[in-house]
Amino acid sequence: MPHNQAPLSVTLPKDITASLAVFLVALPLCLGIALASNAPLFVVLISGIVGGIVVGMLSGSHKSVSGPAAGLTAIVAAQIAALGSFEAFLAAVAMAGVIQILMGTFRLGFIASFFPMSVIKGLLAAIGLILILKQIPHVFGHDADVEGEMSFEQPDHENTFTELIATLSDILPGAALIGIASVLFLLAWDKVKALKKLPVPSALIVVLLGVVINLMLRKMGHAWEVKASHLVQVPAAKDFQAFLGFLQFPGVEHFSNPLVFKAAITVALVATLETLLNLEAVDKIDPDQRQSPPNRELVAQGAGNLIAGLIGGLPMTSVIVRSSVNINAGGRTKLVAILHGLLLIICVVTVPHWLNEIPLSALAAILITTGFKLASPKLFKEMWTEGAPQFLPFFITISAIVLTDLLTGVLIGLGASILFILHSNLRNPLRRVMEKHAAGDVLRIELASQVSFLNRAALEKVFFSVPRGGRVLIDARGTDFIDPDIRDLLSDLRDKTAPARGIEVSFIGMKDHNFFDDYVQFIDYTSREVQSGLNPQSVLEILQAGNQRFLAGERIQRDFGRQITATATGQFPMAAILGCIDSRAPAETVFDLGLGDIFSARVAGNIATPELLGSLEYATAVVGSKLIVVLGHTSCGAVNAAVDLLAAAKKASEATPCANLDGLVSEIQQAINPATLKKSDAWAPGEKAAYTNEISRLNVIRTIKTIRQRSTTLDKLVLEGKIAIVGALYDVTSGEVSFFQTAESSTGKLSVPMVAVA
Repeated sequence: MPHNQAPLSVTLPKDITASLAVFLVALPLCLGIALASNAPLFVVLISGIVGGIVVGMLSGSHKSVSGPAAGLTAIVAAQIAALGSFEAFLAAVAMAGVIQILMGTFRLGFIASFFPMSVIKGLLAAIGLILILKQIPHVFGHDADVEGEMSFEQPDHENTFTELIATLSDILPGAALIGIASVLFLLAWDKVKALKKLPVPSALIVVLLGVVINLMLRKMGHAWEVKASHLVQVPAAKDFQAFLGFLQFPGVEHFSNPLVFKAAITVALVATLETLLNLEAVDKIDPDQRQSPPNRELVAQGAGNLIAGLIGGLPMTSVIVRSSVNINAGGRTKLVAILHGLLLIICVVTVPHWLNEIPLSALAAILITTGFKLASPKLFKEMWTEGAPQFLPFFITISAIVLTDLLTGVLIGLGASILFILHSNLRNPLRRVMEKHAAGDVLRIELASQVSFLNRAALEKVFFSVPRGGRVLIDARGTDFIDPDIRDLLSDLRDKTAPARGIEVSFIGMKDHNFFDDYVQFIDYTSREVQSGLNPQSVLEILQAGNQRFLAGERIQRDFGRQITATATGQFPMAAILGCIDSRAPAETVFDLGLGDIFSARVAGNIATPELLGSLEYATAVVGSKLIVVLGHTSCGAVNAAVDLLAAAKKASEATPCANLDGLVSEIQQAINPATLKKSDAWAPGEKAAYTNEISRLNVIRTIKTIRQRSTTLDKLVLEGKIAIVGALYDVTSGEVSFFQTAESSTGKLSVPMVAVA
């Protein structure tokens, strides 16, 4: 059972343990962001609580966790200074929330779809590297830089690399003991099966281990004891009333300030872009490969920021660090985000002193292991094998994010990607065709001649519109170039998205691009299983749909080579077509069918000779075909000859050099009323053609009756409801087939017009 369909009894234990892990990581990150933003400590806890509970409830993402964003720290600090008061900034945050709600309402969440996957993967890897680089000092007790600071340039005028150098001369033995022990434990957790089976999250064990070690050092009076400055520092309230006293509210007068509105726009745009990018990245590492609705996420984030601004919180976004911890901890639903928010408010209100016993080095260990998973060597190897157009934007994105900040780095990476795809033809649309195979409907997607990452949004939209259990055929035979980003998307479709959503997917034309071998996952011919699931009406509908495709020029692109192999050991056609030998009316073509789909019996004038009756009996009684179609056509030479010969009272053997036509012509002439005949020179213009076409129709009707009269086998099958016999007339001028039934056709009702039998 897929994760998104698992019952609550299965998901709830995982969600609870994951929420504990996210809560433990979110706590120091929140406090660090407050310090980096020059904001009161408690305001970020409000954002974490609102981001967890409010955004978690409104969001459509199962894995994303929201809270105060490290990427906004510089903006927050600058806007607080520019506006002159924190109350004015709160008004800007509330107004930013309203702007985000409007952006989601007007469906502007598509923006992130235009960021190439190389940039998204670069974002993930960069966050992983930053976590490792930024947390190494904290593991060793060097806490000069606040927890949660993610930018290269730090508020203390150091940077990521100089901070690492400074760590060498400022190692705190007790913190280092706890940090290194925690890292080793977490590494062992992923390797030892017995540990992974424990019903508690690894993060909680690490935290408890760190607290116990430090309490032991304190009890012994050891010099290695980790002091308060290296522990979590949650603002403590004496009672609930004191807790409420931490709340701050924006002044009403600030909402009319143009500078506040300008700040709101800045916060809204940056928070929106960061949220959408993080959401895209989270979906990428979601084991269930679910797609989060971006517009709904903007509304959720807007509601969160609106509430946070009104009660004294910092702006928030979807946060990749929290979300990654959630995924690594095995979270299954968005209940994780809600529970982590509840834990924040419960613990901050009731047990802040307990939280203040947690060593920062233990929490740093959790973040370092999360970083290793995001920036795995496997990811770098995969991107290298994709070639320069994919690897270079990926590497540039990582470097830019590590050396600047998230948004700046992403924009630089985007620019690099654009440089690599400007030569591609970006205007050719994707072609979407719904094909009706005997085994079921198949959505065929014809890729453009040049496919770049800018086509990704359209492809994703089509993929996710396919219902569970559907079938998709990706056709690249007319494609000259496939961007590596699209290759990555197609690989995910084949290996992750399609299996997770129960979709059967096939590929043709990919082998030409040295991507992966072509293969057809679903049945595209009439097999025994397909045939047994059909009935006369369903076969009739398949033939009707095939003729419509033929008329529209949208014939199914069949792999005849594969069908030859598949049908070599047996055949199970769904219908038998008794047609004329006319070269303009090949049944497989006009009904858009493949190998093994029908028996095609052809004789001039589509009459039921003893030999053809035997063939029809074999097709239905032995092989199992469900429908017999007597297919006549307009401008039939055999019918025209029968009319002329009857009017002239001549035999075919007398009028032509053909010695064996007499029986065939006389059979057709049974459908002609001699009283309606005219001499050859008596027909008005066009009258003779219309008359012979009507005789062709009457001949079909008579053939249906003849089949029932002359074959007890076929008559019995009709009476038992196992088969039906329908008539059809093919128009050689338009290609259209008109179906009809008679009283002889079936014991049940068919969805074609009924005609009377004279």
